[in-house]
Amino acid sequence: MATIEQRIGKRIGSAIYKYKMIQPKDRILVAVSGGKDSLTMLYDLLRRKKSFPIPYEVEAVHIQTDFCSCCKKSRLEELFQEWGARYHIIPVPVMKRLQEGQKMNCYWCSSQRRMELLKLARERRCNKLALGHHMDDIIETLFMNICYKGEMATMLPVFTYHKFPYTVIRPLAMVKEREIIRFAADKGLTQLVCKCPYGQNSKRKVIREAIAGLSRQDKSVREMIFKSMSNVNMDYLYPEDKCDHQVPPITDDVFFAGLEDESAVVR
Repeated sequence: MATIEQRIGKRIGSAIYKYKMIQPKDRILVAVSGGKDSLTMLYDLLRRKKSFPIPYEVEAVHIQTDFCSCCKKSRLEELFQEWGARYHIIPVPVMKRLQEGQKMNCYWCSSQRRMELLKLARERRCNKLALGHHMDDIIETLFMNICYKGEMATMLPVFTYHKFPYTVIRPLAMVKEREIIRFAADKGLTQLVCKCPYGQNSKRKVIREAIAGLSRQDKSVREMIFKSMSNVNMDYLYPEDKCDHQVPPITDDVFFAGLEDESAVVR
C-alpha cells in the first residue's frame, strides 16, 4: 500500500503535468507561511527536483508579519536547512502600513505579502511563484464566489499576471486537505502549523461545513466539484453578455421541450 507521502507526491505530479506548471529552467519561489500546506508543497518540490526530468530551481521565502508570532522562526530555519532549501525570511510590517481608520483584514494582509513576494521574485530572478492552496481551498473559493458574489470563479492552478512577468502555480491543487493533515502529522510538521488570528472567515467556515456535509454522503463530492470546473456545459449556463434580454413569451411547446432537455441532462 502506498504511503501518504507517495499518494500526495502522485497527486502533485498529476497537477504539474496536467496544468504544465513547470517548464525547463524555471526558477520557483515557494511562499512558506509555516503552515502544513506550504511546508508540504516545499518538501515535495525539493525532493521532486532530484529526479524530475525537467530541470528547475527552488527557493523558499517566509514573510514574517508584525501580528502573528505563532510560527517559530528558528524552527522554520532549521527545517529549511535540514531540507537543503535556499531560503529568505522577510519581516513585513503589515499592521504598521495600515492608514488611519483602516482595520486589519485578510485582503490587506494578502496584498502586502503578495507585493513582497513579487519584489523578491524580481530580485532573485524567479519566474514562478508557488502558493500552497489545495483542492479544498479551491472548491471553497468557488462556492464563496457563487454564494456571496454571484460569480462563478475560483483560484486557478496556474495563473499568469498580465502586468508582471510572473506565473503563479498551485502544486497542491489536486491534493485534499485531509491528506495534507496526515502527511504533516507523519513528518512532525504539526508543531509548526501557523494559525492566523485574522483568518477565521465565518463565511468560509459555513461553506466548508456545507461541503463536508455533502462529502459525508458521498466521498467523491470534492473530486466531482473540482472536475466540474473544467467540464463546463455552457448550453445550460447563461453568461451575462450572451443573454437575450428580449425574451419571447414561453408557449406550452417551448415549456415542455425545455423539460425534456433538462431530463436528458439529469440522466
